[in-house]
Amino acid sequence: MNMEPARKNARYSRLFTQLSDLLTKTDEPSARMATIAAVLHNKIEYFYWTGFYMLVKDELIVQTYQGPLACQVLKKHTGVCWAGIDSKETVVVQDVEKFPGHIACDSASKSEIVVPLRNNSGNINGVLDVDSKSLNSFDEIDALWLAKIVALI
Repeated sequence: MNMEPARKNARYSRLFTQLSDLLTKTDEPSARMATIAAVLHNKIEYFYWTGFYMLVKDELIVQTYQGPLACQVLKKHTGVCWAGIDSKETVVVQDVEKFPGHIACDSASKSEIVVPLRNNSGNINGVLDVDSKSLNSFDEIDALWLAKIVALI
């Protein structure tokens, strides 16, 4: 998103503080994911779809999310979410149409960011997936702060 970097950092800093306070109520990961998805989706205007896909029996299955209907199960080792799992790194895609093997759950999505979610042992067990209706919405500021936010789970 074309927002001045200092302003964008300040916004994420406020959201991080808000989420840190909200997530003291329970250690339950699903409740924390639901809160994170709701806050991010409703506070950042360029987030069109915001949610979590979790590894369940070696499949990537949608969990808590905000936005339009999602793909329930993502084809193994295909698309942006699996790229985040397989590379063990945040993946920023400026134009999903140019991403090899992109899975189009919703044709309105134009750009995407995927942040790996790690369990207490440090193993990846899912991802935060955020889509935007605009091209080039995500950058290194989103990647940095979303990783910090996901670590709160």
